[in-house]
Amino acid sequence: MSPRVERIHSDERLPAEVDVVIVGGGILGSTAAYFLAKRGLSVALLEKGHVACEQSSRNWGWCRQQNRDRRELPLSVISMRLWDELTRDINRDLGFRRCGLVYATHDEAVLAGWERWREVAREYEIDTRMLSRAEVAERVPEARDKWVGGTYSDRDGKAEPALAAPAIADGARALGATIHQECAARALDLANGKIAGVHTEKGYIRTSAVLCAAGAWSSRFLRPLGISFPQASIRQTALRSTPTINIGEAVSTPYCTITRRLDGSYTLAISGKANLEITPQAIRYSREFMPQFLRRLKNVRLGIGQSFLSGPDSMPALLTSDDRIFEQNRVLDPPPLKWLVSQVVESVRKTFPQLGDIEIDSVWGGFVDCTPDAVPVVSQVDGVKGLVLAAGCSGHGFGLGPGLGYLAAELVVNDTPCVDPSPFRLSRLVDGSKLDIAAI
Repeated sequence: MSPRVERIHSDERLPAEVDVVIVGGGILGSTAAYFLAKRGLSVALLEKGHVACEQSSRNWGWCRQQNRDRRELPLSVISMRLWDELTRDINRDLGFRRCGLVYATHDEAVLAGWERWREVAREYEIDTRMLSRAEVAERVPEARDKWVGGTYSDRDGKAEPALAAPAIADGARALGATIHQECAARALDLANGKIAGVHTEKGYIRTSAVLCAAGAWSSRFLRPLGISFPQASIRQTALRSTPTINIGEAVSTPYCTITRRLDGSYTLAISGKANLEITPQAIRYSREFMPQFLRRLKNVRLGIGQSFLSGPDSMPALLTSDDRIFEQNRVLDPPPLKWLVSQVVESVRKTFPQLGDIEIDSVWGGFVDCTPDAVPVVSQVDGVKGLVLAAGCSGHGFGLGPGLGYLAAELVVNDTPCVDPSPFRLSRLVDGSKLDIAAI
């Protein structure tokens, strides 16, 4: 089943012409729409399902700087500032709280890696500190193992996946953007190598700029233009408890991760546990993804599922140019992994004895769209003037969403970018560049 998401209304009338069309109503597309509308541009945000219906509502909700890959750190600093500003300026509760994030480990090597990361943190003036075994034990029970230590940042936090993107999209509407749900973008219209418009299931929109923020669908959406975007979808699972006692706001252990929601429930998951499903697109990009897969083999299972026959990585998606495939898949809603559901519940109960009688309210699956180096793409697309791609967030998109959307908006209008965009360029994935796989 899908997680419950705050629903917002759609603008029924499709504009004949706008400055920018955004394809995809997740956290990234919604924040980009907000920042573009704030600049005074006319914006149409298109979503084939409803805003935040896919991965933007299926994640843990963590908003962090701690333990990020160096390439993402500048954006994470900006994102944390923007989470505060968006909450203030939109005047809506996005669930953003600087509640602090705790990591605990029983592995000396992991602890040493966190200690080394602090050198990187100092470069960006990120406040994080190491926790002793006793300090970790105060926060996380030593029910399964003796902790060797941990790390903590009181400036990191969380937001509500069910609330954030819809509220930000509404904030963009208040600034003049229009929101069009159940309105799939079918194809881009080009003239002399430039964006001329967008064909949608509800009509045509003239524009000279498009931001593709279509998540797991991005590679398929761009393929008819001859644009190669190596992308793989990793099937993950999360659970939500009923409201229960408070044993911590956001805690990660080797066995499970818990995040407390505004209503007193918890989002429950196991970091890194997932299925890499064998699909036509996965096979097509197997060479690019093999180094990352081999590194993470112990946590990822291989399998064949429904995604071979339907969805963005499927045989029909690869072999046909049917531009109605997007509206035929309103919401990418894979079933949760049964083996993982039971493992999560067992791990939570063993790791946190206080939650021994925890009850599960709902479970869901999701597809995290990944790049071969696990670093997002936010990039102007060579050969198509006016086209910007922002996708491949590799499980980091929600917390980084405001920064990613802000950078994407700057690239759309050719403004000086807030950070060096070169680590996020699309060309690194297709020009033979040696890729450095993100370790975190």
